[in-house]
Amino acid sequence: MVTLLETLALAYQYPQPGSTKALWERVKNLPPSRAKDLLGRFLQAISELKLSEREELYTRTLELTPLTAPYIGYAVYGEDYRRGRLMADLNAEYSRLGIDTAGEIPDHLIPVLRYLAEAEQPLPELLQLLGPALHQILHTLKTLEAKNPYLLLLEATLDAVKPYTKQAVIAEQSSQLPIVMGSLMRNLPFWKGGNE
Repeated sequence: MVTLLETLALAYQYPQPGSTKALWERVKNLPPSRAKDLLGRFLQAISELKLSEREELYTRTLELTPLTAPYIGYAVYGEDYRRGRLMADLNAEYSRLGIDTAGEIPDHLIPVLRYLAEAEQPLPELLQLLGPALHQILHTLKTLEAKNPYLLLLEATLDAVKPYTKQAVIAEQSSQLPIVMGSLMRNLPFWKGGNE
């Protein structure tokens, strides 16, 4: 499981020369799983692109479009103060465990996946948000670009973190999940090009 999470974290990094080949090497050593199959399909799709095309796809999908960027806190809270609190808590955890954030802010999937691979008891709030956030990012990307290869990577990630999201549901049976999309709906007209 740890190797899968670490491999997924690498897949969210900006494309570099040789990065796809390095990911293929890691994927072939993973135990069989649905997440591995989805990750393999993602790599097959991006392997057919030139490096410049992979860079453009990455930038368009994961950097320029706020609602499809891989930020767990933003997907659920938008710019609400709760995202800042989550990031502060994650930062403290990363420092405690020596997690390399790869230059990303704390709620990005790269450090989040690395953290899940290392933490014995991940932050309950993160576990609670992870499933809804990934579902939201996936839904938005599917709506915008149904054939985007990053859908396969997001589905692989969602499948790989299921054991963690199940923990959260069991631990939080008596409490309600946070309301997803509150502030994002306010941001949607701006993102679509409106000025409301």
